[in-house]
Amino acid sequence: MKNLITLFVLGLLFASCSSDSVTEESQAVTFTIPFNSNNYWTYDIEDSEMNTSRDSLYVGNDTIINAKTYKKMKVKDDIAFGFFSNSLRNNGVRVVGNKLFLSGDFSANLGQSTPLNFNLVLNDFIAFDADAPQNENPSTRTGSFQQTVSGYPLTIEYVLKSVGGVSYSSYTSPNGDTYSNVKSGKIVLNVKISTTQVIAGIPITVTVLPQQNVLVSEQFVAESIGVVHTNTVTSYTLNSQLPSEIINQLNIPTTYYATQNEYLDTYLLN
Repeated sequence: MKNLITLFVLGLLFASCSSDSVTEESQAVTFTIPFNSNNYWTYDIEDSEMNTSRDSLYVGNDTIINAKTYKKMKVKDDIAFGFFSNSLRNNGVRVVGNKLFLSGDFSANLGQSTPLNFNLVLNDFIAFDADAPQNENPSTRTGSFQQTVSGYPLTIEYVLKSVGGVSYSSYTSPNGDTYSNVKSGKIVLNVKISTTQVIAGIPITVTVLPQQNVLVSEQFVAESIGVVHTNTVTSYTLNSQLPSEIINQLNIPTTYYATQNEYLDTYLLN
């Protein structure tokens, strides 16, 4: 069950089909975000469970999504372990001024002991905005969906948002690498889960997961290089008053906390 929240993120990240209104002609470029075809980046990945892995992220061919031209992002062998690379895998990105837009289809099948599955869509979500003031939200998506797990009908409500971060003239990553002119941004996922049971003919709604931020992922983006470091924290605490029979049936641990860091290793820009 260790990847419950990861599954939330990888699915819900693609959970909306509305788009932001942008006057593209007026977008002045003051912070270069390099997403030209054949660019690539490799990342070393570490997590709090002492797992290590490596991702290779590529900018592929042009693709048309909703009449707009994107670059299709690819990963080596179609496998990605890190949150950042997995978020872009097989999806479209386009850069307008200092904004990075993300669109595409996504299905998550992590193979871990979680009963929740997602197959969702995102359209023109602003994943990063170099001009966004700190703690402001370039994009926000809200929604809900239902899923039956072990006989329990779950209602999952979410708020997914990108958040403006901090500007650094010089940024030193936790692995010791230093970069100049770096801007950070966050992806934050807030989730609430409830179930409605009929007892003696009366519907009773029980909160399974109280509303909380289950994922906060901060990306550090160096001008003319791209993402150089990503720190992702996933966590949750189930309702402490949740009946034990529901917990046992759903097979969900009552608490979870994990971190993951992705560090830029090598890159090639065209």
